[in-house]
Amino acid sequence: MTKSIARITPEQAGIPSKAIRTYLETLEAHHLSTHSVLIERAGKICFEHYWAPFDADTPHRMYSATKSLTSIAIGLLLQDGLIHLDDPISLYFPEEIKLTKNEALHRQTIRNMLTMTTARLPLQHWMYARPADRVRFYFEDPAPGAKSGSAEDISCGTCEPGTNFRYDSNGTFILGALVERLTGMKLMDFLRARIFDRIGVSSKARILTCPGGHSWADSGLLCTTRDLALIGRFLLNGGTCDGEQLLDPEYIRAATAKQVDNNSLGIEDWNTYGYGYQIWRTYRNSWLFWGMGSQFMLCVPDKDLILAATGDNQGNPIDMRVLIKSFFNLVVSETEGQSIVPFSENSENGTRGQSTVPQSTVPFQELMAYADTLKLAAARGEKASPLEEQISGKIWHLEPNPMGITHLRLEFTEDGGTLFYTNEQGDKALPFGRCENRFYDFPEENYDDEIGTVPVPGHKYRCAASGAWTSPDKLFISVQVIDNYLGRLNINIGFTDGRIGLHMNKSAEAFLENYQGYAAST
Repeated sequence: MTKSIARITPEQAGIPSKAIRTYLETLEAHHLSTHSVLIERAGKICFEHYWAPFDADTPHRMYSATKSLTSIAIGLLLQDGLIHLDDPISLYFPEEIKLTKNEALHRQTIRNMLTMTTARLPLQHWMYARPADRVRFYFEDPAPGAKSGSAEDISCGTCEPGTNFRYDSNGTFILGALVERLTGMKLMDFLRARIFDRIGVSSKARILTCPGGHSWADSGLLCTTRDLALIGRFLLNGGTCDGEQLLDPEYIRAATAKQVDNNSLGIEDWNTYGYGYQIWRTYRNSWLFWGMGSQFMLCVPDKDLILAATGDNQGNPIDMRVLIKSFFNLVVSETEGQSIVPFSENSENGTRGQSTVPQSTVPFQELMAYADTLKLAAARGEKASPLEEQISGKIWHLEPNPMGITHLRLEFTEDGGTLFYTNEQGDKALPFGRCENRFYDFPEENYDDEIGTVPVPGHKYRCAASGAWTSPDKLFISVQVIDNYLGRLNINIGFTDGRIGLHMNKSAEAFLENYQGYAAST
């Protein structure tokens, strides 16, 4: 279990409950798939909610929020005198650096890697190349099996280290490998021994691994939302725990400060306020850990305020803008002139004194009652269509298609339906609820688990699936993978003159690859 964190009401934290409710309503109005929201001020939780099936004890995939933990580990190496930030990375990987002819990579420093101002990006995303050893893959020149002609996979070319911000997940992975090489410990074990066990990070927190055995230091973290809040609080407290200095406060100040400009387009947005050491800058001198799909932990130092949240909004271009900007507009703005109530664990309700915000519990009760009505996002539209009677049980044979689906049929019941189809793995069944989710194992097998890019025979991912009619002749099925790996699959089926058109579109990193494309019935 995660360490217990003291609790107070939003009003006792100097935040109106109504402001938090309006924030939640804004997320729902934008149809975001939110899994958790936790608001903490001065070390005390004033709001926490989870969208079922997620709860406070669920280890959630945090994706690139992992990078910020790797930065903390680098800070520990620095204070131990094991590294200097201006050391070339080649100093610590003398054999691997021989694999490249890229002279710029020889000049690349640890500081360059912390600030995402590295020499080059590999020619191909490692998860598609599926190397046997990811460390070697980073240094090999060119990467074996590299594609050509793909805008996603091909590098923009060599860049002089320290000159330009270019998001480089692979560089962060190498920093994690550096930690493990110098300490002889797994990244999470090292962080636990030095900090995490002391501050109360849950025993469930872990980091997946990569081919070659190193921790997936750029993306593989699974932990609870409270864990993120505890780590944020530790940093806001200057790296101290129970009066002991565990992490150099100067490193924390540097890591959370603007080290490089990251606004290459010259357009102001929530994430264009600069980049520190694997930590993003945002509005009003604030900073955050940020992972794909809406995993983040936002610290607002001037208000002693933390927002930790999880979700899966992959493919949504405005998710973080809504989540971050709305929080500042609706919640942070309401703390102007407000102060937290002095806190005593011995008092009857955990607080004493008066807040500058009215202390009535009615708004808080209304907030919690509203939160209890919230459900995991589901397909939106009509629950039923008159067309169901004609198509239920009918088999459609499909022309050759990228999904490899040979035929499909739909069967409807009072509370939902099932899409039956056959692909290269065999016969599959995908149940869905009517504008509400059904929870089960997605029917595709042989997915990765604890080691990225290494399939496990028969392994499936948990999912939530819902369906809705967007028009009388168009059925939309939403599938959300909610496992150690997160992903979204949109299925659209249109019906006309006894024929169908099928469109599948996925937002997921290196899986659901055979669920993309179009197909027509024969």
